[in-house]
Amino acid sequence: MTSLVQPARVFMDPLGGTRTAVEARRWLWPLLILAFCVALSGTVYALRWDATTSIVSALPTDSTASSVSESDIAEQIQTASRKALVGGIAKGIIVMPLMVLLLACILWVTAWLFNKPAAFGQLLAAAAVALLPIALYHLIYAVCAGYQHSLTELRAERLVPSNLALLDGLSPKMQRVLKGVDFFNLWSVGLLGVGFSTATGMRLGRSLALVAVLYLMYVGVFLVGLPAGGAK
Repeated sequence: MTSLVQPARVFMDPLGGTRTAVEARRWLWPLLILAFCVALSGTVYALRWDATTSIVSALPTDSTASSVSESDIAEQIQTASRKALVGGIAKGIIVMPLMVLLLACILWVTAWLFNKPAAFGQLLAAAAVALLPIALYHLIYAVCAGYQHSLTELRAERLVPSNLALLDGLSPKMQRVLKGVDFFNLWSVGLLGVGFSTATGMRLGRSLALVAVLYLMYVGVFLVGLPAGGAK
């Protein structure tokens, strides 16, 4: 029961709750909660998503367009909805546990580089606990999406406005940069800094700065660099 209550304590007492969870190596319940919430939001999104606009906009506009029948379009819409459903569930039960494991490995390498060895179980707990705000985001998203009659891709992006990329009048490059200024992501960065400090014994201020640098590297590569390269 204590392990089940521990994730809730992280929200009420971020410092004490995170430190207790990391010291006790309690990573299972945070990981299960994360997987469930992400799978839930993916499922609700897929059930509410109207794929018609996306499918119709991708249809050819040349002379071959007339060869596409209404039944073909309906089949493509149904296939897209099924793929979204399977992808949303898979993201929760497969991708998120792998992400937690990868994050723990990155923390282990970072601790080794700074000569601050730590037990991998504690680093795994730090990674799982740090992603609890992401689980909260997906839970909020699932609730909000559940009250929608239907969702377009644009409406889905703005359903839970948590980052500055949703401001109007921004260039595509600035949108990619400001996407990293996300409330739930920054919350996770703070918890990760506390967890890493607890696991390695590094001073809290130094740990927070180190994790912030790692997050900036993530934003630069995955939110700015790779999307910009794919847009060329």
